[in-house]
Amino acid sequence: MTQYYCSECHKKYPIEATRWKCNCGSLLSLLPTEHDTSNDSWTNSRSIWRYASSMIGEEYIREFPSVTLGEGQTPLLALDETDGAPYVKVDFMMPTLSFKDRGAAVLVTVAKGLEVKKLIADSSGNAGTAIAAYSARAGIECDVYVSADTSPSKLAQIKAHGATIQSIKGTREDVAAAAQLAVEKEQTFYASHVYNPFFYEGTKTYAYELFEQLGKAPDTVIVPVGNGTLVLGVYKGFTDLLAMKKIQKMPKIVAVQATRCAPLAKAYEDGQPLAEAVINEGTVAEGIAIAAPARSKEILEAVRKTNGTILTIDEEEIVQARTTLAEKGFYVEITSAINYAGYVHYAKTPNEVIVIALCGAGIKTPI
Repeated sequence: MTQYYCSECHKKYPIEATRWKCNCGSLLSLLPTEHDTSNDSWTNSRSIWRYASSMIGEEYIREFPSVTLGEGQTPLLALDETDGAPYVKVDFMMPTLSFKDRGAAVLVTVAKGLEVKKLIADSSGNAGTAIAAYSARAGIECDVYVSADTSPSKLAQIKAHGATIQSIKGTREDVAAAAQLAVEKEQTFYASHVYNPFFYEGTKTYAYELFEQLGKAPDTVIVPVGNGTLVLGVYKGFTDLLAMKKIQKMPKIVAVQATRCAPLAKAYEDGQPLAEAVINEGTVAEGIAIAAPARSKEILEAVRKTNGTILTIDEEEIVQARTTLAEKGFYVEITSAINYAGYVHYAKTPNEVIVIALCGAGIKTPI
Protein backbone atom coordinates (compact mmCIF):
# COMPACT_ATOMS: atom_id res chain seq x y z
CA MET A 1 0.00 0.00 0.00
CA THR A 2 1.33 3.44 -0.97
CA GLN A 3 2.28 5.69 1.94
CA TYR A 4 3.47 9.21 2.58
CA TYR A 5 7.09 9.39 3.71
CA CYS A 6 9.09 12.14 5.43
CA SER A 7 12.69 12.27 4.23
CA GLU A 8 13.72 14.29 7.30
CA CYS A 9 12.45 12.21 10.23
CA HIS A 10 11.62 9.07 8.18
CA LYS A 11 8.09 8.76 9.53
CA LYS A 12 5.46 7.09 7.36
CA TYR A 13 1.77 7.91 7.10
CA PRO A 14 -1.23 6.37 5.34
CA ILE A 15 -2.76 8.34 2.46
CA GLU A 16 -5.49 10.37 4.15
CA ALA A 17 -7.52 13.37 2.99
CA THR A 18 -6.32 15.70 5.74
CA ARG A 19 -2.63 14.72 5.71
CA TRP A 20 -0.44 17.25 3.86
CA LYS A 21 2.77 17.49 5.89
CA CYS A 22 4.74 15.51 8.45
CA ASN A 23 4.17 16.05 12.16
CA CYS A 24 7.72 17.39 12.25
CA GLY A 25 6.67 20.10 9.78
CA SER A 26 8.59 18.72 6.80
CA LEU A 27 7.22 18.00 3.35
CA LEU A 28 6.15 14.53 2.32
CA SER A 29 7.06 12.24 -0.55
CA LEU A 30 5.39 9.06 -1.78
CA LEU A 31 6.68 5.67 -0.69
CA PRO A 32 5.50 3.19 -3.32
CA THR A 33 4.84 -0.47 -3.02
CA GLU A 34 7.70 -2.38 -4.56
CA HIS A 35 7.18 -3.63 -8.07
CA ASP A 36 9.25 -4.18 -11.19
CA THR A 37 8.85 -0.94 -13.16
CA SER A 38 10.50 -2.51 -16.22
CA ASN A 39 7.27 -4.44 -16.78
CA ASP A 40 4.96 -1.43 -16.61
CA SER A 41 2.46 -1.60 -19.46
CA TRP A 42 1.32 1.68 -20.99
CA THR A 43 -2.14 1.81 -22.56
CA ASN A 44 -3.38 3.23 -25.86
CA SER A 45 -4.96 6.25 -24.16
CA ARG A 46 -4.13 9.62 -25.71
CA SER A 47 -3.73 11.42 -22.40
CA ILE A 48 -1.48 11.34 -19.34
CA TRP A 49 -3.48 8.31 -18.17
CA ARG A 50 -1.66 6.24 -20.77
CA TYR A 51 1.01 6.06 -18.05
CA ALA A 52 -1.24 5.26 -15.09
CA SER A 53 0.58 1.99 -14.42
CA SER A 54 3.80 3.96 -13.84
CA MET A 55 2.27 6.37 -11.35
CA ILE A 56 2.92 5.78 -7.66
CA GLY A 57 -0.35 5.24 -5.81
CA GLU A 58 -2.15 3.59 -8.68
CA GLU A 59 -4.76 2.34 -6.22
CA TYR A 60 -5.81 5.96 -5.53
CA ILE A 61 -6.31 7.08 -9.13
CA ARG A 62 -8.91 4.64 -10.39
CA GLU A 63 -11.51 7.43 -10.55
CA PHE A 64 -9.65 9.20 -13.36
CA PRO A 65 -12.22 8.49 -16.13
CA SER A 66 -14.71 10.75 -14.33
CA VAL A 67 -12.12 13.51 -13.76
CA THR A 68 -9.96 13.69 -16.88
CA LEU A 69 -10.39 16.49 -19.42
CA GLY A 70 -8.10 14.86 -21.98
CA GLU A 71 -4.90 16.42 -20.66
CA GLY A 72 -1.48 15.49 -22.02
CA GLN A 73 0.05 14.22 -25.28
CA THR A 74 0.88 17.81 -26.30
CA PRO A 75 2.83 18.49 -29.52
CA LEU A 76 6.60 18.45 -29.75
CA LEU A 77 7.70 20.69 -32.60
CA ALA A 78 10.87 22.21 -34.01
CA LEU A 79 11.03 25.86 -33.00
CA ASP A 80 11.78 26.91 -36.57
CA GLU A 81 13.40 25.62 -39.77
CA THR A 82 16.99 26.57 -38.97
CA ASP A 83 19.62 23.86 -38.66
CA GLY A 84 19.99 22.63 -35.10
CA ALA A 85 16.80 24.33 -33.94
CA PRO A 86 15.58 23.23 -30.51
CA TYR A 87 12.27 21.51 -29.96
CA VAL A 88 9.41 23.14 -28.11
CA LYS A 89 6.95 21.12 -26.04
CA VAL A 90 3.65 22.95 -26.51
CA ASP A 91 2.14 22.30 -23.10
CA PHE A 92 -0.11 25.35 -23.30
CA MET A 93 -2.34 23.18 -25.52
CA MET A 94 -4.02 21.79 -22.40
CA PRO A 95 -7.63 22.02 -21.18
CA THR A 96 -6.87 25.05 -18.95
CA LEU A 97 -3.97 26.23 -21.13
CA SER A 98 -1.03 25.31 -18.91
CA PHE A 99 1.14 22.34 -17.97
CA LYS A 100 -0.33 22.43 -14.45
CA ASP A 101 -3.21 20.31 -15.79
CA ARG A 102 -0.89 17.30 -15.63
CA GLY A 103 -0.55 17.48 -11.86
CA ALA A 104 -4.02 18.84 -11.16
CA ALA A 105 -5.71 15.95 -12.95
CA VAL A 106 -3.90 13.42 -10.77
CA LEU A 107 -4.30 15.36 -7.54
CA VAL A 108 -8.05 15.91 -7.93
CA THR A 109 -8.48 12.27 -8.96
CA VAL A 110 -6.83 11.26 -5.68
CA ALA A 111 -9.13 13.64 -3.80
CA LYS A 112 -12.18 12.06 -5.44
CA GLY A 113 -10.87 8.60 -4.62
CA LEU A 114 -10.63 9.68 -0.99
CA GLU A 115 -14.25 10.92 -1.18
CA VAL A 116 -13.27 14.55 -0.53
CA LYS A 117 -16.21 16.97 -0.65
CA LYS A 118 -14.18 20.20 -0.56
CA LEU A 119 -10.59 21.11 -1.29
CA ILE A 120 -8.43 24.21 -0.90
CA ALA A 121 -5.61 25.33 -3.16
CA ASP A 122 -3.26 28.31 -3.35
CA SER A 123 -1.66 29.52 -6.53
CA SER A 124 -0.13 32.35 -8.54
CA GLY A 125 -2.83 31.56 -11.09
CA ASN A 126 -2.25 28.54 -13.34
CA ALA A 127 -2.37 25.83 -10.69
CA GLY A 128 -5.47 27.43 -9.21
CA THR A 129 -7.16 27.46 -12.59
CA ALA A 130 -6.30 23.81 -13.15
CA ILE A 131 -7.44 22.70 -9.71
CA ALA A 132 -10.68 24.67 -10.14
CA ALA A 133 -11.43 23.06 -13.51
CA TYR A 134 -10.78 19.49 -12.41
CA SER A 135 -12.68 20.04 -9.16
CA ALA A 136 -15.66 21.19 -11.21
CA ARG A 137 -15.34 18.10 -13.38
CA ALA A 138 -15.14 15.87 -10.28
CA GLY A 139 -18.02 17.58 -8.46
CA ILE A 140 -15.83 18.77 -5.58
CA GLU A 141 -16.24 22.18 -3.94
CA CYS A 142 -13.12 24.32 -4.36
CA ASP A 143 -11.60 27.41 -2.73
CA VAL A 144 -8.57 28.98 -4.43
CA TYR A 145 -6.33 31.38 -2.54
CA VAL A 146 -4.52 33.85 -4.79
CA SER A 147 -2.53 37.05 -4.54
CA ALA A 148 -4.43 40.29 -4.94
CA ASP A 149 -2.05 41.02 -7.84
CA THR A 150 -2.92 37.89 -9.85
CA SER A 151 -3.61 38.41 -13.55
CA PRO A 152 -7.32 39.25 -14.15
CA SER A 153 -7.37 36.69 -16.98
CA LYS A 154 -6.36 33.91 -14.60
CA LEU A 155 -8.89 35.04 -12.01
CA ALA A 156 -11.62 35.00 -14.65
CA GLN A 157 -10.75 31.39 -15.52
CA ILE A 158 -10.86 30.30 -11.88
CA LYS A 159 -14.20 32.02 -11.32
CA ALA A 160 -15.67 30.54 -14.49
CA HIS A 161 -15.11 27.04 -13.13
CA GLY A 162 -17.21 27.85 -10.08
CA ALA A 163 -14.42 28.01 -7.52
CA THR A 164 -14.51 30.51 -4.67
CA ILE A 165 -11.62 32.98 -4.94
CA GLN A 166 -9.93 34.11 -1.74
CA SER A 167 -7.80 37.15 -2.57
CA ILE A 168 -4.90 37.77 -0.20
CA LYS A 169 -2.78 40.91 0.03
CA GLY A 170 0.91 40.18 0.45
CA THR A 171 3.55 37.84 -0.92
CA ARG A 172 3.10 34.44 -2.53
CA GLU A 173 4.18 32.99 0.81
CA ASP A 174 1.41 34.97 2.56
CA VAL A 175 -1.11 33.42 0.17
CA ALA A 176 0.11 29.91 0.98
CA ALA A 177 0.02 30.62 4.72
CA ALA A 178 -3.59 31.81 4.50
CA ALA A 179 -4.61 28.70 2.59
CA GLN A 180 -2.87 26.43 5.10
CA LEU A 181 -4.66 28.13 8.00
CA ALA A 182 -7.98 27.50 6.26
CA VAL A 183 -7.05 23.86 5.61
CA GLU A 184 -6.26 23.32 9.28
CA LYS A 185 -9.39 25.12 10.44
CA GLU A 186 -11.72 23.24 8.09
CA GLN A 187 -9.80 19.94 8.24
CA THR A 188 -10.14 19.48 4.51
CA PHE A 189 -7.99 18.38 1.56
CA TYR A 190 -5.07 20.68 0.69
CA ALA A 191 -4.71 20.50 -3.10
CA SER A 192 -1.25 22.01 -3.08
CA HIS A 193 1.00 21.63 -6.11
CA VAL A 194 3.92 22.17 -3.72
CA TYR A 195 3.05 20.07 -0.67
CA ASN A 196 1.09 17.19 -2.14
CA PRO A 197 3.48 14.76 -3.87
CA PHE A 198 0.75 13.26 -6.03
CA PHE A 199 1.01 16.39 -8.18
CA TYR A 200 4.43 15.24 -9.41
CA GLU A 201 2.97 11.92 -10.53
CA GLY A 202 1.17 14.05 -13.10
CA THR A 203 4.00 16.37 -14.11
CA LYS A 204 6.41 13.47 -14.61
CA THR A 205 4.34 12.43 -17.64
CA TYR A 206 6.02 15.37 -19.41
CA ALA A 207 9.21 13.27 -19.45
CA TYR A 208 7.40 10.12 -20.58
CA GLU A 209 5.89 11.97 -23.54
CA LEU A 210 9.24 13.47 -24.56
CA PHE A 211 10.77 10.00 -24.59
CA GLU A 212 8.01 8.59 -26.78
CA GLN A 213 7.94 11.58 -29.13
CA LEU A 214 11.70 11.66 -29.66
CA GLY A 215 12.23 7.91 -29.44
CA LYS A 216 14.99 8.63 -26.94
CA ALA A 217 15.89 11.01 -24.13
CA PRO A 218 16.77 14.58 -25.13
CA ASP A 219 20.17 15.87 -24.11
CA THR A 220 18.76 18.91 -22.32
CA VAL A 221 15.40 20.18 -21.11
CA ILE A 222 14.90 23.87 -20.38
CA VAL A 223 12.16 24.57 -17.85
CA PRO A 224 11.11 27.45 -15.58
CA VAL A 225 11.52 27.10 -11.84
CA GLY A 226 9.64 28.72 -9.00
CA ASN A 227 8.17 26.06 -6.75
CA GLY A 228 9.71 23.40 -8.96
CA THR A 229 6.67 21.42 -10.06
CA LEU A 230 7.99 20.87 -13.58
CA VAL A 231 11.66 20.50 -12.61
CA LEU A 232 10.77 17.77 -10.12
CA GLY A 233 8.31 16.16 -12.51
CA VAL A 234 10.93 16.02 -15.26
CA TYR A 235 13.51 14.58 -12.87
CA LYS A 236 11.15 11.94 -11.49
CA GLY A 237 9.94 11.00 -14.96
CA PHE A 238 13.37 10.46 -16.44
CA THR A 239 14.50 8.66 -13.28
CA ASP A 240 11.60 6.25 -13.84
CA LEU A 241 12.57 5.78 -17.49
CA LEU A 242 16.12 4.92 -16.46
CA ALA A 243 14.77 2.35 -13.99
CA MET A 244 12.57 0.90 -16.75
CA LYS A 245 15.66 0.70 -18.99
CA LYS A 246 13.83 2.69 -21.65
CA ILE A 247 16.64 5.29 -21.73
CA GLN A 248 20.36 5.04 -21.00
CA LYS A 249 21.12 8.55 -19.78
CA MET A 250 19.57 11.30 -17.71
CA PRO A 251 18.93 14.55 -19.61
CA LYS A 252 20.47 17.73 -18.27
CA ILE A 253 17.95 19.98 -16.50
CA VAL A 254 18.46 23.68 -17.19
CA ALA A 255 16.16 25.65 -14.90
CA VAL A 256 15.42 29.33 -15.43
CA GLN A 257 14.53 32.08 -12.94
CA ALA A 258 13.89 35.81 -13.18
CA THR A 259 16.84 37.84 -11.89
CA ARG A 260 14.49 39.85 -9.66
CA CYS A 261 13.38 36.72 -7.75
CA ALA A 262 16.03 34.00 -7.96
CA PRO A 263 16.63 32.23 -4.63
CA LEU A 264 17.39 28.89 -6.30
CA ALA A 265 19.92 30.36 -8.72
CA LYS A 266 21.75 32.01 -5.84
CA ALA A 267 21.84 28.79 -3.82
CA TYR A 268 23.05 26.86 -6.86
CA GLU A 269 25.82 29.36 -7.54
CA ASP A 270 26.88 29.43 -3.88
CA GLY A 271 26.90 25.63 -3.63
CA GLN A 272 24.25 25.64 -0.90
CA PRO A 273 21.95 22.62 -0.31
CA LEU A 274 18.96 24.85 0.48
CA ALA A 275 17.78 28.17 -0.89
CA GLU A 276 17.51 31.06 1.52
CA ALA A 277 14.46 33.29 1.16
CA VAL A 278 14.96 36.43 -0.90
CA ILE A 279 12.93 39.58 -1.40
CA ASN A 280 10.78 39.39 -4.52
CA GLU A 281 11.67 42.62 -6.26
CA GLY A 282 8.78 42.19 -8.69
CA THR A 283 8.95 40.46 -12.06
CA VAL A 284 6.74 40.07 -15.10
CA ALA A 285 7.33 36.31 -14.72
CA GLU A 286 4.74 36.15 -11.93
CA GLY A 287 4.27 32.40 -12.22
CA ILE A 288 7.77 31.67 -10.90
CA ALA A 289 8.15 34.58 -8.49
CA ILE A 290 8.64 32.34 -5.46
CA ALA A 291 10.89 33.95 -2.84
CA ALA A 292 11.08 30.91 -0.54
CA PRO A 293 10.51 27.64 -2.46
CA ALA A 294 9.49 24.93 0.00
CA ARG A 295 11.13 22.10 -1.96
CA SER A 296 14.39 23.92 -2.67
CA LYS A 297 16.51 21.02 -1.42
CA GLU A 298 14.87 18.59 -3.87
CA ILE A 299 15.03 21.07 -6.75
CA LEU A 300 18.72 21.80 -6.26
CA GLU A 301 19.52 18.09 -5.96
CA ALA A 302 17.65 17.36 -9.20
CA VAL A 303 19.53 20.03 -11.14
CA ARG A 304 22.91 19.01 -9.75
CA LYS A 305 22.42 15.27 -10.23
CA THR A 306 21.75 15.87 -13.94
CA ASN A 307 24.80 18.15 -14.32
CA GLY A 308 22.38 20.93 -15.11
CA THR A 309 22.40 24.59 -14.21
CA ILE A 310 20.11 27.44 -13.15
CA LEU A 311 20.06 30.58 -15.27
CA THR A 312 18.72 34.04 -14.44
CA ILE A 313 17.06 36.34 -16.94
CA ASP A 314 16.46 40.11 -16.80
CA GLU A 315 13.03 41.66 -17.34
CA GLU A 316 13.74 43.15 -20.75
CA GLU A 317 14.97 39.81 -22.04
CA ILE A 318 11.82 38.04 -20.83
CA VAL A 319 9.60 40.50 -22.68
CA GLN A 320 11.71 40.27 -25.83
CA ALA A 321 11.63 36.48 -25.70
CA ARG A 322 7.85 36.56 -25.68
CA THR A 323 7.85 38.77 -28.77
CA THR A 324 10.31 36.47 -30.54
CA LEU A 325 8.24 33.37 -29.79
CA ALA A 326 5.06 35.10 -31.00
CA GLU A 327 6.81 35.96 -34.25
CA LYS A 328 7.51 32.24 -34.65
CA GLY A 329 3.82 31.43 -34.07
CA PHE A 330 3.92 30.58 -30.36
CA TYR A 331 1.94 33.01 -28.20
CA VAL A 332 2.90 32.17 -24.63
CA GLU A 333 2.29 33.77 -21.28
CA ILE A 334 5.08 36.01 -20.08
CA THR A 335 6.38 33.52 -17.50
CA SER A 336 6.73 30.84 -20.17
CA ALA A 337 8.77 33.17 -22.38
CA ILE A 338 11.60 33.06 -19.87
CA ASN A 339 12.43 29.55 -21.08
CA TYR A 340 13.31 30.79 -24.56
CA ALA A 341 15.40 33.56 -23.04
CA GLY A 342 17.19 30.85 -21.05
CA TYR A 343 17.86 28.97 -24.28
CA VAL A 344 19.45 32.07 -25.78
CA HIS A 345 21.80 32.30 -22.79
CA TYR A 346 22.53 28.58 -22.55
CA ALA A 347 25.95 27.42 -23.80
CA LYS A 348 24.84 24.92 -26.43
CA THR A 349 27.04 22.26 -27.98
CA PRO A 350 26.88 20.97 -31.58
CA ASN A 351 24.09 18.44 -32.23
CA GLU A 352 22.70 18.85 -28.70
CA VAL A 353 19.03 17.84 -28.61
CA ILE A 354 17.28 20.53 -26.57
CA VAL A 355 13.62 20.81 -25.57
CA ILE A 356 12.14 24.11 -24.39
CA ALA A 357 8.96 24.02 -22.30
CA LEU A 358 6.15 26.28 -23.47
CA CYS A 359 4.11 26.07 -20.30
CA GLY A 360 1.23 28.53 -20.52
CA ALA A 361 -0.85 30.29 -23.17
CA GLY A 362 -0.44 33.98 -23.94
CA ILE A 363 -4.06 34.79 -23.22
CA LYS A 364 -3.35 34.23 -19.53
CA THR A 365 -1.15 37.35 -19.33
CA PRO A 366 -2.05 39.51 -22.37
CA ILE A 367 0.41 42.36 -21.83
